[in-house]
Amino acid sequence: MGTAYIDRKDIHIKLDGQSLAIYSNNAREGVIPIKPLKRVVIVGNVMLDTNVLHRLSDNNISVLFLSGKTMRFRGMLHGRLHNNGILRLKQYEKALTDFGKEMALRFVATKIKNQVLFLKELSEQIEEKRFYFSQAIETLEKIREKLNNSIDLDSLRGFEGGASATYFSTFTRIFPESLEFRKRNRRPPEDPVNAMLSLCYTLLHYEVVREIETIGLDPTIGFYHQFEYGRESLACDLVEIFRTDADKMVWKVFRDGIFTPKDFSKENERPGCYLKKESRKIFYPVYEEWAKEIRLIIKEEVRKLAETIINNEETGVKN
Repeated sequence: MGTAYIDRKDIHIKLDGQSLAIYSNNAREGVIPIKPLKRVVIVGNVMLDTNVLHRLSDNNISVLFLSGKTMRFRGMLHGRLHNNGILRLKQYEKALTDFGKEMALRFVATKIKNQVLFLKELSEQIEEKRFYFSQAIETLEKIREKLNNSIDLDSLRGFEGGASATYFSTFTRIFPESLEFRKRNRRPPEDPVNAMLSLCYTLLHYEVVREIETIGLDPTIGFYHQFEYGRESLACDLVEIFRTDADKMVWKVFRDGIFTPKDFSKENERPGCYLKKESRKIFYPVYEEWAKEIRLIIKEEVRKLAETIINNEETGVKN
């Protein structure tokens, strides 16, 4: 199982031995075995006993809380975390040296490399858009060539911003007009594609946070994304290299007709476009199938970062 999604109003979750028991109107409706779980995602208004949280924590099962309609992050509960004080101390030291800039370069260079690879893949699939893909790929390659250790972080952010603008100006062209996807927007997302991108990026972000905290790093101390109160800057750093993986999944679910504009709602009293509740039931297994592989890659990437930090290894940009 791995992940349990609990997205239903007016239910009560109780502990029953080594299982979570689901009740509605005082009637027992089912159970979820605890042993196979690694994470639980709770969406909206759900009642649960505190001993449920105790048991999940004891079993090192992460709990992610999301709001009901907009699926915005509301909080996260972890079990016992890795008490590796030396690793965190090394991380803090490294963040104040040239190592931080080198890691930032690597994150941005990898992100742009992945954007190029995805656009090349799309160019093979959608021949009528090949001209636009070729132009974007050429621009992205030129930006990558400018990435070296002599540039400062402000310049790096400028290059990354330019690359993202180029990428999305082309990415928007592969979706049908009915989806109204013309640019990247968020908080709130204004169309079905942006709604799906935001949802996937949110879940991806907390996949990364979980692995960072499990291994013993501090998610708030990043290298590319600087410290900002309440932000998991290191997770933001690592998410950059996985964004195109999420973009691919979003492209495929719309291409294959798994989701259409009918699966999303817009309301006058609440701005934004969001996946309907009944359609979220379709989304969860689709996301889980995609996440199986990406979680292994995230775990390995975080492990390599921790090893690099603790072993005082040098990093570099590989074009």
